[in-house]
Amino acid sequence: MPGNNHKSRTSNKVMTLFVCFLAALAGLLFGLDIGVIAGALPFIAKDFNVTAHQQEWIVSSMMFGAAVGAVGSGWMSSRLGRKKSLMAGAILFVIGSLWSAGATSPEMLIAARVVLGLAVGVASYTAPLYLSEIAPEKIRGSMISLYQLMITIGILAAYLSDTAFSDAGAWRWMLGIITIPAVLLLVGVFFLPNSPRWLAAKGDFRSAERVLSRLRDTSEQAKRELDEIRESLKIKQSGWQLFQSNSNFRRAVFLGVLLQVMQQFTGMNVIMYYAPKIFEIAGFANTTQQMWGTVIVGLVNVLATFIAIGLVDRWGRKPTLLLGFLVMALGMGILGTMLHIGIHSQEAQYFAVAMLLMFIIGFAMSAGPLIWVLCSEIQPLKGRDFGITVSTATNWIANMIVGATFLTMLNTLGNAPTFWVYAGLNVFFILLTLALIPETKNVSLEHIERNLMSGKKLRDIGQK
Repeated sequence: MPGNNHKSRTSNKVMTLFVCFLAALAGLLFGLDIGVIAGALPFIAKDFNVTAHQQEWIVSSMMFGAAVGAVGSGWMSSRLGRKKSLMAGAILFVIGSLWSAGATSPEMLIAARVVLGLAVGVASYTAPLYLSEIAPEKIRGSMISLYQLMITIGILAAYLSDTAFSDAGAWRWMLGIITIPAVLLLVGVFFLPNSPRWLAAKGDFRSAERVLSRLRDTSEQAKRELDEIRESLKIKQSGWQLFQSNSNFRRAVFLGVLLQVMQQFTGMNVIMYYAPKIFEIAGFANTTQQMWGTVIVGLVNVLATFIAIGLVDRWGRKPTLLLGFLVMALGMGILGTMLHIGIHSQEAQYFAVAMLLMFIIGFAMSAGPLIWVLCSEIQPLKGRDFGITVSTATNWIANMIVGATFLTMLNTLGNAPTFWVYAGLNVFFILLTLALIPETKNVSLEHIERNLMSGKKLRDIGQK
C-alpha cells in the first residue's frame, strides 16, 4: 500500500507539472507576438511604403486588441471556464498569425495585429488565473513564474527568428512561423482539466473534487482544499455587485491595479520596445550591433527569470520584489548619470550596457513574474474574474502609456533625465511595497481571502 501511495503521489505531481507547463505555453505565444514586430517592422515599412504614423499603428494595434481581449476575458472565463478561454485564445493566435503573414496591405496587417492582441489579452488574463487555481500552494508562485519565463523565452525566440530571417527580409516568415506553437497550444489545451475553483463556483463539486484528486498528493488534501473553496463561495454577491457593496473587495481590486501600474512604470517595456534605440544612445551606431544587443537583452531576460522561479516560493514575494526594485533603480540611475556625463570610450559603452542588463535582471527576477503571481492570489473567489479583468486591462493601458511617452520624454527632458525619472519611480515602488504589498508564499488562496474580507491591512492579508 505505501508503494501504491508513493506511485500515486508521483503520478499526481507529474500531472500537475504537465498541466501547468501546457497552460504556460500561452506565455510563449504572448512573448513571440510582443517581440516579433521589432525586427519585422523595417521590412514591412519598406514593402508597404508606410509612414511613421502607420508604423505606430501597426505596433500599437496589438496593445489595443490586448486591452479589449483582457476586458472580454473576464466574462468569457466566468461563463465558459478557464480551459475554454485558453482554447479561444489559441484559436485567435492561429488566425492572427496566418492573417499577419498573408497581409496584402497595412490596413489588413493592422486588423490581423488586433486579432493577435485579442489572443494576447486572453492569454495574459486566463493563464495566470488558471495556474493560480490549479497549482498547489507550495509551488503556486513558481508555476505562475513559469508563465512569465515562457513570455521571456518567446521574446528571445522572436528576436533570434527576426535576426535569422533579416538577411532575406522575410517578414512574412517572421510573423507566420508563430502559427506552429499556436497549433501546439490548441492541441495541448484539449488535455487540460477545468479549474476546480471554477467548477465549484458553478456548483459542480463532484467534478471539482475529481480534478483536485488528480492534482494533489492525497485525497484528504483534495477534500480539505474543496472544503475551503466551499467556505469562500458562501459570499452571496459576485463581480461588480461585490465591488459595489464590499469595501474589502474594492481594496483588493485597487491593489491589483497598483501592482500592474508598478510593473509597467519600472520602465521595462521601454527597454523591450526601444532596445535598438537605447543601444544607439549608448553609442552603438551599427545596426548589426543593435540587433545582437537586443538578442542579448532577451537572453538575460530569460536567464534572470530563473532567479524568480527559484526564490518566489522559498524567499517569498515581498523580499524578492524589494531587491528587484532596488536593482532596477540603481541600473536606471547609473545609466542616466553616464548619459549625463557622456559615453566617450568603448569601456564606457560596455559599462552602460552592463547597467542596462543589470536593470533587466532586476525586473526579470522580481516585478516581471511576481506581479502576475500576486494579482492572481489576492482576489477573492467570487470576485476573481472581475478583479483580474480590471488589473490585466490596467497592465495594457499602462503599457500603452509607457510605449507612447518614452520618445516624447527623450525629446523634451533629454536622455539622462528620462532614465532618472524611471530610477526615481523604482525607488518610490520600494516604499509602496513596504507599505502595501502582502507576503503570500505557502498560504492558500482561501486563507488570503479570509484575511482580506475580515478587514486586515493589505500588507497583512498573507499572514497565517
